Amino acid sequence: MLKLLRILLLGLAMVVVFVLGTLVCLVRPRHPNNVHLLGRLFHLACPIIGLKVRIRGRENVKGLESAIYIANHQTNWDIITHPGVVMPRTVAIGKNSLFWIPLFGQLFWLSGNLLINRENKAKAASTIGKVVDKVRHNRLSIWMFPEGTRSKGKGLLPFKTGAFHIALQAQVPLVPIACSSYFGQVDLNRWDNGEVLIDIMPPVDVSAWEPAQMRDLLKHCRKQIADRIIELDRQARRPETLTQPGAES
Repeated sequence: MLKLLRILLLGLAMVVVFVLGTLVCLVRPRHPNNVHLLGRLFHLACPIIGLKVRIRGRENVKGLESAIYIANHQTNWDIITHPGVVMPRTVAIGKNSLFWIPLFGQLFWLSGNLLINRENKAKAASTIGKVVDKVRHNRLSIWMFPEGTRSKGKGLLPFKTGAFHIALQAQVPLVPIACSSYFGQVDLNRWDNGEVLIDIMPPVDVSAWEPAQMRDLLKHCRKQIADRIIELDRQARRPETLTQPGAES
């Protein structure tokens, strides 16, 4: 019964968010603050699934004009846990195929997020150049999951290089964001699904790194996130019993 109730409430909440979000985006299409607003609305769904999300370290990015935010990507629930971190004038980068997902894809684009062709390396490189220009001239920040896909409990996956190319070319800081491990933690039949801890770490100044050191910069940031995840996993309050059957991810 609880699971059914939550599914109904989530469905209703998503409809409300999509309707309100679409109206806002039609009034101010691709405005740089649309994603921040929609993120706050999506984040409000966390209590519906019995998950408490604690976000720490906002003081580390206070007054930061532009940055590349990089976070670990675990489950489908990231769509409601992580948006609470998204700062004003921050947009995400997704693959072109997202546009064709009914409703979600069109809202993703209309809200101001950027789409790239990952299959064609030449076009992807050209798009990165355009992203760099937007960061430089429009005071935008970019949100990226450098793993490129959900880890689904496999630990922190290898990072792709896109975020680091953009940061070095635009000469803006990288902001590592670590989220405690919660794959399999959400059971819609359980009233209390524990908590998720998200830490916003101090920005990494890329001016000290040369383009030839891009791989070293990647390893440096990945280690920061990996080490912090270990700490967060020790601190996060989880349900006493995690029943994998029926768990949602």
